[in-house]
Amino acid sequence: MKRRDFLIQTGIFSASAITAVGSHAWVAKSATGNSQQQRLIVIFLRGAVDGLNVVVPYTETAYYQARPQIAIPQPGKNGGVLDLDGRFGLHPALASVMPLWQQGSLAFVHACGSPDPTRSHFDAQQYIESATPGDKSTQDGWMNRLLGVISNKTPIQAVSVGQTTPLIFSGRMAVANLARGKNASKPLSIDHPQVGAAFDQLYSGNDALSQAYRQGRMARQALMNSLDSEMEMANNGAPLPNGFASDAQRLAQLMVKDPRIELGFVALGGWDTHVNQGGTQGQLAQNLGRLGEGLAALVKGLGSVYQNTAIIVMSEFGRTVQQNNSGGTDHGHGNVMWVLGGQVRGGKIYGEWPGLSTTQLYQSRDLAIATDFRDVISAVLERHLHLNEAKLNLVLPNYAHTQKVVLIVK
Repeated sequence: MKRRDFLIQTGIFSASAITAVGSHAWVAKSATGNSQQQRLIVIFLRGAVDGLNVVVPYTETAYYQARPQIAIPQPGKNGGVLDLDGRFGLHPALASVMPLWQQGSLAFVHACGSPDPTRSHFDAQQYIESATPGDKSTQDGWMNRLLGVISNKTPIQAVSVGQTTPLIFSGRMAVANLARGKNASKPLSIDHPQVGAAFDQLYSGNDALSQAYRQGRMARQALMNSLDSEMEMANNGAPLPNGFASDAQRLAQLMVKDPRIELGFVALGGWDTHVNQGGTQGQLAQNLGRLGEGLAALVKGLGSVYQNTAIIVMSEFGRTVQQNNSGGTDHGHGNVMWVLGGQVRGGKIYGEWPGLSTTQLYQSRDLAIATDFRDVISAVLERHLHLNEAKLNLVLPNYAHTQKVVLIVK
């Protein structure tokens, strides 16, 4: 086995980190940096969540006609939506995030998504993560490009929750990976003192691979130190809850503890509801409940850091307006994006609403897209991370704003 392959397989760092270092070694910085550092976290719902049953257009007769079994009732009815603004309501399973809406730090952008017409999960996710819809030649992700324009070259400036680096974080910049659940603090072979010492000696040179190894080792050590400290304090040593809430809380605590961590990413599956989707209760409701609990845990865990954090929740595309014969929905087009944060102009549904009558639908079957997802991302990058036009063009290449979505207090 080649040395390079061993480093990847042992999980010291991701494949993208190996090509990221080049000839520049990482310079150590104190973890006692600026606690007011702006942060960005992206939650990707893989599988195409049904946005029409997340933020429900409950005043649309066509919605209820198209979904006789899976529509969410109007406010005040049994199992009804939680009213947002008199036109739209939130799925009742998401009650845990309603306080954020009421406090004005949660907003939604409806009829939003990628303009590319694909209904392939693989292609659509690639286009969302690369931010170049319709262009399969893009090899890096927009969050990696973002890291390139804000980077201070610390080894844990960006953290992806999961065993592998997703496309959105793939590219020339190094990204640290944090394993999910109980695996997050599971020792690797490299963590054994004798093994670690041997590899430290082997990769003590100035070549690019040795520098990449040392960067990966420092990233892992920094993450493990934070996790060990957090686990000792949590519930008198009792394990954290399973699932997204646990991962979200862990990511939040790492960000609070170490201000060098500016970018975070989590992907959640289970949103491809072709069969037995359910309405107020059922498959989608259960997943939304876990999502809401995880977001609430993330916000709570961030504490005062939430004031300087923006959280984007997105999916690759929406689902058909009409329910299918299996009590579910099929691959659609327009969807809803979420934006949370201490500086978000929340308590509002953004974007033009095209309507659900047959003549208003995309290809006579789907919610049309009135807001390009890159308009939402660019608004967050410009107003929250304070990127100028030149840097925005590097992160979102070959894209001109179609509209200004003023989501963030500037």
